[in-house]
Amino acid sequence: MPNKRKIINDPVFGFLSIPNELIYDVLQHPYVQRLNRIRQLGLSYLVYPGAMHSRFGHSLGAMHLMHEAIASLRLKGVEITEHEETSAMIAILLHDIGHGPFSHVLEHTLVEGVTHEDISLLMMERINIDLNGQLDTAISIFKNEYPKHFLHQLISSQLDVDRMDYLCRDSFFTGVQEGRVASERLLKMLDVRDDRLVVQVKGIYSVEKFLVARRLMYWQVYLHKTSVAAEQHLIKILSRAKELARGGKELFCSPALRYFLYQPVNFRMFSPQSEALEKYALLDDNDVLSAIKAWISCDDKVLSALSESFVNRRLFRGELLEKPLTDSQKTELNKEYATLLGVSEKEAEYCWSEHISTSNTYSEKADTIDILYSDGTVRDIADASEILDLEALTRKPIKRYLFKMR
Repeated sequence: MPNKRKIINDPVFGFLSIPNELIYDVLQHPYVQRLNRIRQLGLSYLVYPGAMHSRFGHSLGAMHLMHEAIASLRLKGVEITEHEETSAMIAILLHDIGHGPFSHVLEHTLVEGVTHEDISLLMMERINIDLNGQLDTAISIFKNEYPKHFLHQLISSQLDVDRMDYLCRDSFFTGVQEGRVASERLLKMLDVRDDRLVVQVKGIYSVEKFLVARRLMYWQVYLHKTSVAAEQHLIKILSRAKELARGGKELFCSPALRYFLYQPVNFRMFSPQSEALEKYALLDDNDVLSAIKAWISCDDKVLSALSESFVNRRLFRGELLEKPLTDSQKTELNKEYATLLGVSEKEAEYCWSEHISTSNTYSEKADTIDILYSDGTVRDIADASEILDLEALTRKPIKRYLFKMR
């Protein structure tokens, strides 16, 4: 049997190694390779042209950081077996596997009551079937059912390797330098106390920078007004296409996209070996973009206008709202676009969107970021930091927008 150990040259972290055949086999699974065809930042490339990197690259980077984190913890005497290391690396490699095209757009349009986290777990279970149960421990860690809770924290917490990678990677590809974090130092400062991750006190400044970087990246990149406008525009396109399809209109689309456009799809239809999961696994950014290009020539005025403006980057225009739109304001918007496009006021509702963007930097209710002092005491970063303001750190700012067709 040929040696399956591989080296991958990553633009962010340099050379990454694939340490064993099981991880290589997981990487080769079609569900994982699909991540090459899904952009990590969805529609952010319309704002930051360099943001064309894929979820596959992010998953590899997060897996590399998991390897580094475990190496650091072992140096401090934390017992982690080779099997646990491989399983944790697989769990983080697969943590984003359930994302659909353009991140959360499908969750708001084509599937009902299904999140990408739900799909991720189902896909992991399917890969586990295909690999004869070798992912049992990885799935247990992912679900936080494994006895060593700190391994799950490395995957999902307020200071996990997922966030460390996407902040470094997304800042690299967007050119937003404020998002760069000292991931190597953060990992070297990690330790475990009472089965929980802690950060040694000399790493507190790196944690502070990490939280500030996350806050800045959310408002400069992830929730950038134009990126959100593009997402709302795309949601309206797919919502209109779904309404037409379920009304019997024939629309150009791939077989996978057709499955979700022409019938209601809900969580009950999904299982590790279901048709719904197989169709979902065939969906990627290309399905959506190729369909939208074809819909420019559709005889439905609304779908055609929305698709043409999206393809040519005449995206929804956004304006901040001080308070929710009134019923009379909504009626005026519908009348305006009904007249502009020559459609009914009901159809004109697809030409605008009211949306709320919000994000919090830190939550005291979730797994806290704990700082370990030299005397053995542990304090929450929100209390330990002399720089970060607790109220500002935990506050959840809200921005309300009106997005409308140009």
